[in-house]
Amino acid sequence: MGKLPNKILFILGVFLAAAFSLAPFLWFVSAAFKDQTQITAIPPEWLPSFSVEAFSSTVTQHGIFHYLWNSVIVAGGATLVTIILGALAGYALARLSRGWAQITLMGILACAMFPQIAIVGPVWRFLKFMGWLNTYQGLILPYVALTLPLAIWILAVFFREMPEELESAALVDGCTRLGSLVRVIIPLSAPGLFTAAILTFIYAWNEFFLALLIMTDPARQTMPVGIALFQGEHTIPWGEIAAASLITTAPLIFMVLLFQRRIVTGLSAGAIKG
Repeated sequence: MGKLPNKILFILGVFLAAAFSLAPFLWFVSAAFKDQTQITAIPPEWLPSFSVEAFSSTVTQHGIFHYLWNSVIVAGGATLVTIILGALAGYALARLSRGWAQITLMGILACAMFPQIAIVGPVWRFLKFMGWLNTYQGLILPYVALTLPLAIWILAVFFREMPEELESAALVDGCTRLGSLVRVIIPLSAPGLFTAAILTFIYAWNEFFLALLIMTDPARQTMPVGIALFQGEHTIPWGEIAAASLITTAPLIFMVLLFQRRIVTGLSAGAIKG
């Protein structure tokens, strides 16, 4: 009988934690479907009128789709480059430098601990010297530098768990080291690749500080910066901000729900196998 109350308390605790976490998001979803009168009503109206006025305004007045397209290019480019470099570096650390691999991994992770405000000055000067301010590559490069350490760590752990006999067999069959990586190891490491790719994409999709400083041209600004600049001279269009935020968040929610099993497998691989 003692186990039943504990189970009920556990379920209740999970429910309260989920409700606390989801409350701000649900409020923004509600605000996105309210008209301006409902948003400013006092006392607040909890149920929306399901108006699409805010969504229409984000498209017609703010041109949200060009912000969305910029985010797709930047986040997609950063993810692609990070996964390619992370796979090569992770494989090298897992197979070719056993003696210093752990120290190297710790050093790589330590490089990712610097706050953005500490590195933004040199990064901005370098991009200005290269003529890459207000360019896609100018924003992709810092994102790769910031997300690569975590990608290398995840992929190195995955590659280390792969049996070396598989690579030995591929080498005997005539594969090179790179060939064995591409044809044997990477296909078997799909959960780790998905985990690193999704975490990189989410970071690049949501990042605001560097995007605000590097992309000052409205034609190149990403979604977080574009939404922040919705603010008017005398009013804050909360409905339009909520609608744009919902449009921004929906792809990430879809990706996480679609690949949730692979993400969990990738994040827990080291704890389970190591």
